[in-house]
Amino acid sequence: MALRFRKSIKLAPGIRWNVSGSGSSWTFGPRGASVGIGKRGTYLNTGIPGTGLYARERIGNPAGRTVSNSTRPSAQPTTSVSMTCGISDDGTLSFEDTNGNAVDERLVEVAKKQNRDAIQGLIQTKCDEINGQVEVLGRLHHDTPDCRTAPKFQASPFDLAPPTPPRPQVLGFLDKLFKSRAERISAANAASASNYEANRQDWLKAKAEFGTKVAERRDFVERLIYTDIASMEKFLEESLQDIAWPRETSVDFEINEGGAAVLLDVDLPELEDMPTKLAAVPSRGLKLSVKEMPASKVQKLYGDHVHSVAFRLVGEVFTALPTAQRVTFSGYSQRRDKGTGQLSDEYLISARCQRSAWESMDFKGLESVDPAQALSRFELIRDQLRSGAFKAIVPHQHGV
Repeated sequence: MALRFRKSIKLAPGIRWNVSGSGSSWTFGPRGASVGIGKRGTYLNTGIPGTGLYARERIGNPAGRTVSNSTRPSAQPTTSVSMTCGISDDGTLSFEDTNGNAVDERLVEVAKKQNRDAIQGLIQTKCDEINGQVEVLGRLHHDTPDCRTAPKFQASPFDLAPPTPPRPQVLGFLDKLFKSRAERISAANAASASNYEANRQDWLKAKAEFGTKVAERRDFVERLIYTDIASMEKFLEESLQDIAWPRETSVDFEINEGGAAVLLDVDLPELEDMPTKLAAVPSRGLKLSVKEMPASKVQKLYGDHVHSVAFRLVGEVFTALPTAQRVTFSGYSQRRDKGTGQLSDEYLISARCQRSAWESMDFKGLESVDPAQALSRFELIRDQLRSGAFKAIVPHQHGV
């Protein structure tokens, strides 16, 4: 079976930056329901776009300032401009108005002066994002679980509250005198009681179904993953899909020998998929310096990533499947044949790992573990040049 892993992040939608001659502020939220934060306080702006109807209400005062009823001189009229500040992957700062047009340079300079710290923070965040994409590739193994701890079933509570019994309407003096009124009240009470009973039966049914699913899951985790191959496959698939991979990774696996042997066949990311840029924030100026990494460093990064992927997947299998005593990892990549130019699969690394030796790892100190050296302790097939480039190999075979 093939598994696909993807990760997507969307940051800070709906944030606008307002700049005027009297200062600057931030606006959060869509038009018609936004919150504005500035030196005069915090305001809730509501309205119906396109109608001209709107309202503005103070919901917070500026820090260190109290509201007074004394008469104050009227402020000079100012023009407010809403703009969005962004930074691209190449480090370029951009300032756009609400229509997506570039803002006049004079206003940009005002914005930079009044919000230097905020812009600096934005630049640092982008720097960390770019460099983080590089760093995470070689440290996937840091989060490898300790396989000496068997999977545990954890039951979640049934959090659906039971229905509340109705409070019957009591007959008043006039109700007792007039039969029609008494009958209406009695019918209403009967309808409320009937509705409550129907809701109570639905709740009891949902609770029973929840209890059945809990019992089935408990049996799945505590018994079936030790005895049933199909359950082992399902549980391993769930475990692998819970991992957030920085690059798309395709995994095929096969469980043999009653669960004692697991074969992983992994379509590794390509060298061309590796990030090629590093960023730095200069000590002066509001800018981000983004530079290309040398080809040698990209190649080393790829090698680190391949070994980190192998280490993590082997560890995940041993943790998810307590019956697994041997895991064979084989990773391949698509490369062009130098003679034909056609793409073909070439295996780059293949490692056969025994549980007994794997359990000797210090799982609390994985930050100091070099996955390439760690895998060398096992039956490893790998032909890697000094430059870090991989040469094609013949992987371990099934059952061998």
